[in-house]
Amino acid sequence: MSPPFRVLIPARRASSRLPDKVLAEVAGRPLILHVLDRARASGAVSVHVATDSEAVADRVLADGGDVVMTSAHHRSGTDRLAEAVSVLGFDAGDIVVNLQGDEPAMPIACLIQVAELLAEQPEAQMATLWSGIEVEAEWRDPNVVKLVADHAGRALYFSRASVPHPREGGWPRAQGRRHVGLYAYRAGALAAWRTLAASPLEQLESLEQLRALQAGWWIATAEAAAPIPVGIDTPEDLARFRASLSQASV
Repeated sequence: MSPPFRVLIPARRASSRLPDKVLAEVAGRPLILHVLDRARASGAVSVHVATDSEAVADRVLADGGDVVMTSAHHRSGTDRLAEAVSVLGFDAGDIVVNLQGDEPAMPIACLIQVAELLAEQPEAQMATLWSGIEVEAEWRDPNVVKLVADHAGRALYFSRASVPHPREGGWPRAQGRRHVGLYAYRAGALAAWRTLAASPLEQLESLEQLRALQAGWWIATAEAAAPIPVGIDTPEDLARFRASLSQASV
């Protein structure tokens, strides 16, 4: 039986590559509601959309969803979740899954998996997933975040660089891991997030999870139980998602 967990969906309208993407219409409904559908189907004990946008809040509320309004000045989704946890008054031990507002095809099995992973690691503050890298170009792509972990699955480092890097050349087909941006946190860890010292590594790589690692946090990791599609960042991504729904309805 899966542990009880909550889902928070950070959703902002600003996006450099695809403005207003969370409100883009797909099959007659805004994208954010398709994400909400995934969260609801996971069996979470609560689901909230955390947003600074009245327009997003209105669409979610009209669909019967729950919203928590947050500041417009957060630098990351985790900062937004930290405020949401404070506003909602979650217990410190609650497991909170962070489902991004542009991930409408996230497998439900993975939402449950990341919550279970954190529940099984009582010393961990966070948990996340990865998938194997099958193509060398993906391993070399700085837009693909790579993960290195120890034998127990505890994260050692996240990087945009091509790691681990074989000294003798070539690429590590068997060890390349693409980090999947799906997280579970203990609510108490989210409450402590904003007190963490600034991280030079986070600023260097523009990866917020490095703030946690540099602070000494334990991030549990595991291979994703199901293939996870790339999130929607561009008009082309949005077109592919629209096409996938059209094909599914045939």
